[in-house]
Amino acid sequence: MYLTKETKAEIFSKHGGKAENTGSAEGQISLFTFRISHLTEHLKKNRHDFNTERSLVLLVGKRRSLLDYLKKKDINRYREIIKELNIRK
Repeated sequence: MYLTKETKAEIFSKHGGKAENTGSAEGQISLFTFRISHLTEHLKKNRHDFNTERSLVLLVGKRRSLLDYLKKKDINRYREIIKELNIRK
């Protein structure tokens, strides 16, 4: 499995403050970004995997809505997470 407990804890501790803080918007956005990059690599090899493609589109939408929420609530946190994760926009 590509996403182990240790990987998730590392992502949340880096972007969410603590490893237990799984509800922070930054932690969830970074987790979604990790999963999106993994699914993108999978789809480069398996072009006709339409179920994974649909999952990828749903994840991108979830990340977009969280980014919109963060932008509305605190523009500085939004700019910081965009810069850290190298997300365009």
